Amino acid sequence: MGRLRETLQAYQDRDPAARSKLEVFLLYPGVGATICYWAAHGLHRAGLKFLARWLSQCARFWTGIEIHPAAKIGRRFVIDHGHGVVIGETTEIGDDCLIYQGVTLGGTGKDKGKRHPTLGNNVMIGAGAQVLGPFKIGDNSLVAAGAVVLSPVPPDSTAVGVPARLTRVNGVQVTPEGDKLYDVIYDPLFEEITGLWEHIQGLEAQLKKRSEEG
Repeated sequence: MGRLRETLQAYQDRDPAARSKLEVFLLYPGVGATICYWAAHGLHRAGLKFLARWLSQCARFWTGIEIHPAAKIGRRFVIDHGHGVVIGETTEIGDDCLIYQGVTLGGTGKDKGKRHPTLGNNVMIGAGAQVLGPFKIGDNSLVAAGAVVLSPVPPDSTAVGVPARLTRVNGVQVTPEGDKLYDVIYDPLFEEITGLWEHIQGLEAQLKKRSEEG
């Protein structure tokens, strides 16, 4: 009961529209999905894996939220709105995390064993964001709505865009001319486009010089 009580309180703290714990308990799909996850996770740890998956799929049908029973989720976890959320088998989520509708904590299909991300404490994942792969989103970090994150994000940082890039690191704003997330998330396509743009600028400068000489 203690874990449920603090989860309901976390929803009230995060959502100004939540008027009472009873309303949150009865009407918020994230709470129902989390309660079913607790039961399914217990069954999974007891070796009743088929029954655990069956329960998780019932919760998916009921709430639109799919949480694999083998995932590890900390305390005071909040799923706001929630429809379309997918949390993979080897996902690990710390305490006081908040995720919104349409979020995927998934894999890329390239990894074995640990295939899904780890969220530190007090991490927020915006609506529609995709966090894909066996890396960590550091404590107190924010992934913006619609972002696609494919590599680690440091603590106290903000990642935005497709592919995601840092706009804040350790509370300090990052400018486009400064550090970029491809220092953390290497983006070969961005590098190629940048190289082509620099090459085109060089050719234009040569053409302009020849026309002036001619």
